[in-house]
Amino acid sequence: MSARHQQFSQRRAIRYDLDLENGQYCVLVESSSNGNRTILTDVRLSGMILGQTLHTEAHEIYRALIEATAFGALTIINRMEEYGIKIDEVVNTGGLAVKNDTLMQIYADILGRPLRVAASDQTCALGAAIFGAACGGEVSIAEIQANCCKMRDVEYTPIPENEVVYSELYRIYKTLHDAFGTADWSESLGHVMKDLINIRQQQRG
Repeated sequence: MSARHQQFSQRRAIRYDLDLENGQYCVLVESSSNGNRTILTDVRLSGMILGQTLHTEAHEIYRALIEATAFGALTIINRMEEYGIKIDEVVNTGGLAVKNDTLMQIYADILGRPLRVAASDQTCALGAAIFGAACGGEVSIAEIQANCCKMRDVEYTPIPENEVVYSELYRIYKTLHDAFGTADWSESLGHVMKDLINIRQQQRG
């Protein structure tokens, strides 16, 4: 990577992390770029980027992509709760949960639930070890979890003003999700782009 390109990338990364407020850039992504496994279970769906203009920049699309994955996760959580599974918090694992504070805060704001991070860096191996130990029959999975499954000190909690904006964006996301992903959807999409612009104008004051 050339020094000039590296400097350009660093500048963009700083802007992505600090300058963007949710809803100010009027870009929304529908997240079925690899099909939709849950809840639509349709591999023949694809994603879309909506609301971009001649002034849209790469870091704005990148953040919108992150938000789209969180909207997809919220759709799954909502479906689980429809069927009686209450979800009060979300426990995260993997490198992004440890390395990307911005992503984690976006997820907390969109999911509307506190996010915690597992202490183990090898949660897949830990889970396998737990089930292996439980197979011996001497202790239960719950007992092993109580001793082995710890959390890091950090916790990401939803910011109320961000939740308000994201609930509006999620409403538009869900419209696209249902319009292109379900056979019985028959409403109009004529309001979608204008709704995005209205949110942007409200956020920019």
